[in-house]
Amino acid sequence: MTDHDDFLRWVGTDLRAAEVALHNGDAGPRRALWSRREPVSLFGAWRNATGRQEVDDLFTFLEESFSHCTSYAFDLLAADVVGDMAHTVALEHVTVSVDGRPRSYTLRATQVYRREDGQWRVVHRHGDTVTP
Repeated sequence: MTDHDDFLRWVGTDLRAAEVALHNGDAGPRRALWSRREPVSLFGAWRNATGRQEVDDLFTFLEESFSHCTSYAFDLLAADVVGDMAHTVALEHVTVSVDGRPRSYTLRATQVYRREDGQWRVVHRHGDTVTP
């Protein structure tokens, strides 16, 4: 299996499962996949965070807001692996309750990953809402 194949398998399994868990109110799996090494950053559709503490606080905010995810689809548009760095560009289609209200939306999400101790870790995410 190539590095690229291994990375895509991880994206389709571990990373996807972490995103579904977050949208069901559990940020633990997402936290586990994010780097503990600086720099880390997140430019989100609702809030931004720079540095481990801010990113962790944002994950807490999100897990308290999300519940009852009934649909999560990850449309991968592009991905590459170069050494110990990788990126993905995707559309995320989500149906979830946000603060108790059902909602459906699509995010454009670009993520950057770093291989640390043999494991892929997210180091940056930029997500914004796709408007019709």
